Amino acid sequence: MSGPRRRTLDDNATSLDLYDSAAQAAAAQVIRSYSTSFGLGARMLPKPMRRHIESVYAMVRVADEVVDTYRGDDADDVLDAFEAGVLAAMGGRFSTDVVAHAFGVTARAVGITRAQTDPFFASMRADLTVTEHDDESFALYVYGSAEVVGEMCLAVFLNTGAGPTPLPAVASAGARRLGAAYQKVNFLRDLGTDGGELGRSYFPGIAVDTLTNEQLAALVADCRADIEAARACLPALPRRAGVAVSTTIDIYTRLLDNIAALDAAELAGRRVRVPNTTKAVFAARNSWNSRRSGAQNAQ
Repeated sequence: MSGPRRRTLDDNATSLDLYDSAAQAAAAQVIRSYSTSFGLGARMLPKPMRRHIESVYAMVRVADEVVDTYRGDDADDVLDAFEAGVLAAMGGRFSTDVVAHAFGVTARAVGITRAQTDPFFASMRADLTVTEHDDESFALYVYGSAEVVGEMCLAVFLNTGAGPTPLPAVASAGARRLGAAYQKVNFLRDLGTDGGELGRSYFPGIAVDTLTNEQLAALVADCRADIEAARACLPALPRRAGVAVSTTIDIYTRLLDNIAALDAAELAGRRVRVPNTTKAVFAARNSWNSRRSGAQNAQ
C-alpha cells in the first residue's frame, strides 16, 4: 500500500488567488476588532472595494499598534521590519505577513505608491521619539499619519476595477482634508490618554492640563473647516463610496459636536464616543437618501 500522497495544484495562479483571499480575510478581522465607525463604513461598500479598504486599514492599524500599544525597546526595529515587509509586498507578489500581503495586493491594484507609504511610516516613526510638536512638525505629522491615508482610500474608491490612474487634484485635496479632520478629532478625543499614558502633545502650544475653552473652540472650528472642505468633494466619489464616506463624516461630526459641548477641563478625563445605535441610524439614513435620489434621477 502506498503512503499518503501530497496533493499538488496544477493551477498555481488559483493557489495564489486563494492566499490573496485568506490574507484579505485576515485584514478584514483587524477592522472588525478595532473600529466600529470605519468598519460600518467599509460594510457599505461593494465587496471588491471593501476588501481593499480593509487592507489599507489593517496596514495602518498594525503600524499604529507598534508605536501606541507595543512601545517596546525594539519598537523601532519592529516598525522598520514591518515597513520593509509592506514595501516588499507592494513591489512583489507574495509575503508571509498576511497584512502586508493584503496591502500589497491593494496597492498594486489601485495605484498606492511610496508617495503615500513613505510619509506614513515617517509619521509613525516620529511617535517613537517626538513628544511635542511645533507648527511645522505637526503639519508634517498629520500629513503622513492621516492625509496620505485619505489619498490611499481615494485610490481605492476611484480605481477599484479600473486599475491605477492618477487621482483628480480636487478629490485628492478633499481626501487629505478629511484624513486630517479625522486625525485631529481623534487627537481631541484622546487628549487625556495621549498626554498622560503616552506622554505626547500633538497640538502645538496645547497642554492637556491647561486647555482652555477658547483653545478647544478654536481646535473644534479647525476640524469643522476640514470636514466641510472634504464634504464638498463627495460628488466625485462613486455612489456607494459616497454613502459610506458620508456616514463616517456624520459619525465624526457628531463626535466633534459631543466634544464641543464639554468644558475644556472635562475633556481630559473622559473619552467621548458616539453610540453604535446612532452610527447605525446615520448609515440607514444615508443609504435611504442615496437610493431615493437615484430613483428620482432615473425618472
